[in-house]
Amino acid sequence: MQRRRVVVTGLGVVTSLSRQVDDLWQRICRGESGIGPITVFDASQFPVRFAGEVRNWSTEGYLSNKEARRLDRFCQFAMVAGIDAVRDAGIDFQQCDSYRCGVIVGSGIGGLNEIETQHERLLTKGPERVSAFTIPKLMVNAAAGQLSIHFGLRGPNAAVASACASASHAIGEAFQAIRYGEAEVMLTGGSEAALTPMGIAGFAQMRALSERNDEPTRASRPFDKDRDGFVLAEGAAVLVLEELEFARARGARIYAELAGYGASADAGHITQPDQSGQGPSHAMLRAIQDAGVAPEQMDYINAHGTATPLGDVAETNAIKRVFGQHAYRLNVSSTKSQLGHLLGASGAVEAVLTVLAIHHQTVPPTINLETPDPDCDLNYTPLEPVKRPVRVAMSNSFGFGGHNASLVFRALET
Repeated sequence: MQRRRVVVTGLGVVTSLSRQVDDLWQRICRGESGIGPITVFDASQFPVRFAGEVRNWSTEGYLSNKEARRLDRFCQFAMVAGIDAVRDAGIDFQQCDSYRCGVIVGSGIGGLNEIETQHERLLTKGPERVSAFTIPKLMVNAAAGQLSIHFGLRGPNAAVASACASASHAIGEAFQAIRYGEAEVMLTGGSEAALTPMGIAGFAQMRALSERNDEPTRASRPFDKDRDGFVLAEGAAVLVLEELEFARARGARIYAELAGYGASADAGHITQPDQSGQGPSHAMLRAIQDAGVAPEQMDYINAHGTATPLGDVAETNAIKRVFGQHAYRLNVSSTKSQLGHLLGASGAVEAVLTVLAIHHQTVPPTINLETPDPDCDLNYTPLEPVKRPVRVAMSNSFGFGGHNASLVFRALET
């Protein structure tokens, strides 16, 4: 079967730094941080009291109050990002075959806010007081389902839950749906809202989180010698993917081409990465091969780069396995240094930023990289963005469970 080409025509984001794509990009390039004290609950007794929180959240202008009350916070994020992405793409679904338009959205956890709220209600008020909306709000597939309902999309519809690789897997599966003729248009990405007492406590007890409570904006330090864990964050991003000729026929603005997707598993430890980088390297190599590009053509990698002591070394080793000496010539950066780790939504936000790196021919920085780790010796674009040709770029996502996913984007060529 002939493989069809897939392009990105719309972008929507909800992050701790900004909820507008252009503004987010400008803030990223200025090296700003979205990390700050937690306000969504009283974290004063917690060992970690800061995060990448979406502050002053509102769905006004997107959803009615009634609609919003029936959605968990993670689903609200997805709806707003999705509506913005569709607006950005300028697509009118009333003019499309609804069975040729679909949705695949990932989330690592889903409605954790609703789970905690209703569990407390069950214990304190009894089973008869548990909300009838509990299950529809907490289920991981709620975001994909609600977006399809909102836009009337009857094509392929699914949710992906593979921890921190969820959104990248979702984008990859949506890409395949268009490439192999199942759809013409797909809304895809990820959403997460795990800034809850259980979420913070659980990750803190694993010793996975940075504990720099006195300097939250400097806490996320990917590839830095003094890194001490990731910063939990929340938010969402949705991309509109279209078959190339379909997009051209309607005169769509095209950001970039999504050209390759690779996935693999570590088959090792449930949380710790293999320090050799073997699993991630396979996903990266498969994505490169799938895109039909040579490793030497890669200009930029938006790294998974969580700022964990083991993870950053494993990813560095994976990049070296795939690219050899070219690993030292390409640019790498971790935008988690500014946004924190959005878990199942991280791959979607980072895919957006990778697309924008191509669109603007600029590599975003890794802030807080002040003391390089000798074991992390690549060009991580420290502190400042770099203007350079970015024709081919990769976004990496690696999740607990050993899930690995890589996406390759490139500037559109005829």
